[in-house]
Amino acid sequence: MADNKKRGAKNDKPYRRPRKKVCVFCADKVDSIDYKDAEKLRKYISDKGKILPRRVTGCCAKHQRKVTEAVKRARTIALLPFTVK
Repeated sequence: MADNKKRGAKNDKPYRRPRKKVCVFCADKVDSIDYKDAEKLRKYISDKGKILPRRVTGCCAKHQRKVTEAVKRARTIALLPFTVK
């Protein structure tokens, strides 16, 4: 490997680290996540109905746990689907 290229560079472009995602709930200083707000929770579910992981959503661990709990509660009372056909 040439000395002027950094590891991970493609097509002679310098390596650039992606910007760190900021937790939306921490930024808005949200205390609780409401399971009845299905439209807000849909952002955290994939098109197949799976709950998206932290690295995709950008939530902190604390809020990701609350999002997961809210999604599961919303599924139980049929506000969100368990699977999408």
